[in-house]
Amino acid sequence: MEIRPNIDHNSFMHLKTPWCSPIKVKHGYANCRTPQGEYYKNVLGTRCDIRCQKGYELHGPHQLICQSSKRWSGKVLCKQKRCPTLSMPTNGGFKCLDGAYFGSRCEYYCSPGYQLKGDRIVTCMDSKAWSGRPAACVDTEPPRIQCPSVKEKSAEPNKLTVRVFWDTPEGRDTADGILTDVILKGLPPGSHFPEGDHKIQYTVYDRAENKGTCKFLVKVRVRRCVKLNAPDNGYIKCSGDGNNYGATCEFSCIGGYELQGSPARVCQYNLGWSGVEPTCAPMNINVNVRTAAALLDQFYEKRRLLIISTPTAANFFYRMQLGMLQPAQCGLDLRHVTVVELVGVFPTLIGRIGVKLLPPSLALQLRLLLRIPHYSFNIVVMDKHGMDKERYPFPATPAELFALIDKFPLRKDEMKLQAEIGQSCP
Repeated sequence: MEIRPNIDHNSFMHLKTPWCSPIKVKHGYANCRTPQGEYYKNVLGTRCDIRCQKGYELHGPHQLICQSSKRWSGKVLCKQKRCPTLSMPTNGGFKCLDGAYFGSRCEYYCSPGYQLKGDRIVTCMDSKAWSGRPAACVDTEPPRIQCPSVKEKSAEPNKLTVRVFWDTPEGRDTADGILTDVILKGLPPGSHFPEGDHKIQYTVYDRAENKGTCKFLVKVRVRRCVKLNAPDNGYIKCSGDGNNYGATCEFSCIGGYELQGSPARVCQYNLGWSGVEPTCAPMNINVNVRTAAALLDQFYEKRRLLIISTPTAANFFYRMQLGMLQPAQCGLDLRHVTVVELVGVFPTLIGRIGVKLLPPSLALQLRLLLRIPHYSFNIVVMDKHGMDKERYPFPATPAELFALIDKFPLRKDEMKLQAEIGQSCP
């Protein structure tokens, strides 16, 4: 005899027939298991595991049970996943297709003058995080600065520099427009520029320390003639740089020589020198003039005179003076001194300049003009302007004479020139 379990008919019907309302999960799935594998998935005691589609998350219990009250044991909801709100980049922004929800794509953009650093497009992922790196808008574009074009200038006459002006360039920033001061490297506008090429550079920085730079050249030209040299047995003294446009070169000769040609020449705009080339020729003294004044005029501004007067060639002072001067001839030439000897008493008076003899009448005129005593030894020292500077009634040593002459007008400049060319006595 078959034994059957004692089951209440009503209960049996509950297990076999639908009991709770059919379960539906929007944007999700319900995986249900009945107590005995019944056909209907909502019979009493059915257990359903709830899962949500990708991009959605479950709100409520993970499992529902069909209860005797004909209700499921809880409520579930699959809500769309949401990523954190994106932060707005400074100096930029972003646009999204679907807010911050799963699958939404957001694109970053930057204000003019800024560049995007990071991923331009990010997507809200299933992990509730945004794909890619956080974006930032950075100022990577250097400021712009425009320098003037090359400045080419020529020096004025007698000048070795040129004053050059220009407007200080201003920088422009494509981002926030805020710039540091413009930094100059080189001479500022309004400066006197010497000959040559001078690089001028301006630099400006923006707040992101991007650097903008511009450069230009200031070209200064000095017009120049061919360099002149001193004539043989002479000196040259030039203004300015010696051969620049407008420079003047003056020429002079050493003792015993006189200048022939132009005493001064000027460097002209056409780069040629004015005048003619000078030379220094041995000084030719004309002793056949009619007056003592005409004789002295030949030495004016050229030579200093040392006039030695004696009543007789046997005079002790005279012979002593000649003996002291003989070894000092170099010092006399260096100081442009010509020695004139007046020996005797008229009519037996003889005048002598080196190897040239003066007529007795001319020698007498010279004594009378300069009021030199006839019957005693006397020395007269005259400068280049014919001035009677000193007299000695007895012999003077070369050291005394040279100390006196070195204080004369023009002598200071002569000494400077002689030092420059290395002219001196042993």
